[in-house]
This record gives sequence, C-alpha cells and structure tokens, in this order.
Amino acid sequence: MIRRFTILLSIGLLLVLSACGGTSSNTNDATSKNETADAGITAKEELIITAANYSFDQKTYHLKKGVPVKIIFKNESGNHGILIPELNLRLDGKDASRVIVPDEAGTFEMTCAIMCGSGHSGMSAQVIVE
Repeated sequence: MIRRFTILLSIGLLLVLSACGGTSSNTNDATSKNETADAGITAKEELIITAANYSFDQKTYHLKKGVPVKIIFKNESGNHGILIPELNLRLDGKDASRVIVPDEAGTFEMTCAIMCGSGHSGMSAQVIVE
C-alpha cells in the first residue's frame, strides 16, 4: 500500500515538474508592440548606452519612431542594467543588446535595472522617441 502511494506520488511530482519546465508559451503578449528581440529585423541605427557607478554616459538619448535600433548596453564599473518599461526593454550584463522598433513618440524614463548601491535611486536618464 505504501509502495503504491509512493509511486503515485512520484508520478504526480514528475508531471508537475514537467509542466513547469520546458519552453514558455507566455500568453501575456511577450512580443508586444515594442519588442522585436532581434526577430529577423535588421537595425538601421545603433545606440550604445554606457553605465558607470550611479550614472549613465548621457542624460538624454534620442530614437526615431518606427526606425529599428539596436540598443547596446555597456557597463564600465559597478553592477548596472537599464530598464525602460514603455519600450519593453531591459538590458544588463547577461542580455546586453536587443533590436527594438519604438512605435510611440514620447519621453520615457530609463532607470538602472539592478540595485547598485546608495546612488541607485538617482541613476536615470531620458529616452526621447521623435
């Protein structure tokens, strides 16, 4: 009896684990309007954003609406990343570049995506899509 219960429990656990693993079929529209994730789109422009302790290399970055751009993140010192929620963009040391097509004009705040220390809250810049 105990052996059958153990076998059934093991099978159930394997089914649960196999359902949690594997490829993700994210249904929350991961390929939304701004995310192209290098999916066969050739960048017409390139933008390099460099971070050092508690600052980005520029206070303002400019992009063109509808123009594919490859965003490259470089980290000179400290542990940093970039986050621009409206453009569905997050880059860091692990994922350091991506091609996006900004389809909405506006001014968006870019912040550091990784808690980097005492100056983290002041680490921001603007991305202007024209």
